Amino acid sequence: MISYEDFAKVEIRAGKVLSAEKIPDTDKLLKLSVDFAEASPRQIVSGISAYFPDPAMLVGKTCMFVTNLEPRTIRGFESNGMLFAVSTSEGAFSLLEPNATIPPGTKAK
Repeated sequence: MISYEDFAKVEIRAGKVLSAEKIPDTDKLLKLSVDFAEASPRQIVSGISAYFPDPAMLVGKTCMFVTNLEPRTIRGFESNGMLFAVSTSEGAFSLLEPNATIPPGTKAK
């Protein structure tokens, strides 16, 4: 269990995927460019390639991301956030997507 104060430190925002591409020589990683209504898009590295054989399927989707994590370099690519998704041991998978009225940059409450 964590306290409410600890949870309140996590910044969760809606982001619109502008581009998505497989990271060469990896089985799991995709490099996403994501609009959070900031000065420039952020690069996010996510291990969801198995669920998106054609990464272009992600372009245009608005999903939820943790946006205040420290940057992390994964296989030589800097990641500036974390995509929210859920999966089961049976292979079911889903992105967490707000409805279409939620613009990029909107903070979860």
